[in-house]
Amino acid sequence: MYTTNKPIGFWSAVSMGIGAMVGAGIFALLGEASAISGSAVYLSFILGGVIALFSGYSLGKLGARFPAAGGIVEYLTQAYGVGFFTGTMSIMLYLAAVVSLSLIAKAFGNYAFTFLPAHASHYWHYVFSVGIVTLFVAINLKGARDVAVWERLIVAIKFSVLCGLSIAGIVYLKPELLSPDRYPPMKDVFFSLAITFFAYEGFRVITNTAEDMPDPARTLPRAMVASILFVMVLYVAVAFAVFGNLPTDKVIAAKDYALAEAALPIFGHIGFVVVAIAAVISTASSINANLYAVTNVTYQLAKDGELPQAFGVPIAHSREGLVISGILVVVLSLLFDLSQIAAIGSISILFVHAVTHLGHLKLIRETGASRLLIGLAAVFTLLAAGLALSYVSKHATGVVEVLVGFVLLAATTEFLLQKLTHRKVRPRIV
Repeated sequence: MYTTNKPIGFWSAVSMGIGAMVGAGIFALLGEASAISGSAVYLSFILGGVIALFSGYSLGKLGARFPAAGGIVEYLTQAYGVGFFTGTMSIMLYLAAVVSLSLIAKAFGNYAFTFLPAHASHYWHYVFSVGIVTLFVAINLKGARDVAVWERLIVAIKFSVLCGLSIAGIVYLKPELLSPDRYPPMKDVFFSLAITFFAYEGFRVITNTAEDMPDPARTLPRAMVASILFVMVLYVAVAFAVFGNLPTDKVIAAKDYALAEAALPIFGHIGFVVVAIAAVISTASSINANLYAVTNVTYQLAKDGELPQAFGVPIAHSREGLVISGILVVVLSLLFDLSQIAAIGSISILFVHAVTHLGHLKLIRETGASRLLIGLAAVFTLLAAGLALSYVSKHATGVVEVLVGFVLLAATTEFLLQKLTHRKVRPRIV
């Protein structure tokens, strides 16, 4: 969990949001999204960004009024009180975080695999994915602590690589490859939101810094919107660079490492290697940072009775929640492919965001937000979740069943915890 003794200003918050969003998602998901929306994937990134902007406005206003490290969990509590529903949503958020980690692990395995000889066994994908998670679980158990300096360096590396690829790709792009004649039906662009929105989901981490902002009411909403806009421009530029230099079928064929493949016609083999290295560094860093954050979150939820007490039990220099989460990440990365993982995570997060925005409508007088914008945030997130669910129910085996399983698991866990701990529903605290 991120903590600081220094006040966080506007640009610090913006850089944190950019760093959280521009992670494994763009390295892993561009190729997966292109399999649905083809060279029109940039439109999907724009739509995903618009939805993220409305969500960012809502969460920014909530964070300004209720500054807390708990973020969305705190907003749900303020809107719905402490009880079965809020507990179930909190567990859903945890499951979504685990899904996000499994996607990052899968992306690490895919890019690491590109450094092996052409005849290498496909099973190395799984070896790399499982190995990197196991490695960082072990490192965190030994008490790995402050990695802030490395995180800033890695953010600079990946952002520079993506900007360089975008600029060069746009300079040398072939306009005919981006012709609307090559676009798939528009419905496919909407369906690909099941994947592209996941590349923005990191923006919510800015809400966790509200306690450290001198003027969160002013700084937080502006920082949320600015960071999302910066990232949207970058994602669209990357999409233009990739599809302006590679035919769609080649991008889809190399979807597990599409960004590295796109660097080949621009920079040659050295470009492929540089992008692949940046992806490996970025994904490894994200796994380490997210494991540490998830461990802190599960510890807090266990203390509050929202997760079993086992998650908060000390083990070595960490908590058992770290080991449990690591096992869940490994299982998901082995059972599902990237598109399935992205769909599961994206739909879960969209659903929890929609519930949060609907709860925000109950708090509108306290936050001073626009009822219209909050209403649109709820409508857009629900619509995107519905479109994504419609697509995966027809094209992705097992995703709907896993989503239903997540809801049932979260609800059952919360119900049992209430029974065992005799927790009562308490009204929200204003």
